Amino acid sequence: MTLKEWQEYRQRMNEKILGSGHLGIRRFFALDHHAYEAGALSPKVKELLGLVASLVLRCDDCITYHIIRCHQEGVTREEFLEAFNVALVVGGSITIPHLRRAFERLEEVEAAGRSEAAS
Repeated sequence: MTLKEWQEYRQRMNEKILGSGHLGIRRFFALDHHAYEAGALSPKVKELLGLVASLVLRCDDCITYHIIRCHQEGVTREEFLEAFNVALVVGGSITIPHLRRAFERLEEVEAAGRSEAAS
């Protein structure tokens, strides 16, 4: 799935899920959103933490989301590589397939950012 397709799918499904009217689901989505707001840690640091946790937990959708958010928060390629390394050390070799996909997604996000900047 391309980055654009993934983003469209995520938005469409989130709208359906939140539109269901289930209070517990809405509260969880709100809790997740607020956890990444500025506090003692910056949103940039929190997104990097989310990225590392997602790699260790091997959730490709979460990895994509946090790569996008990290990029939006100004995470540099060097910072991404450091986070990838921490995830690899913590998660072990089982995270390597997810690291491959994360690296590929990062390249796609960076390319999209360059295209937007050139426009």
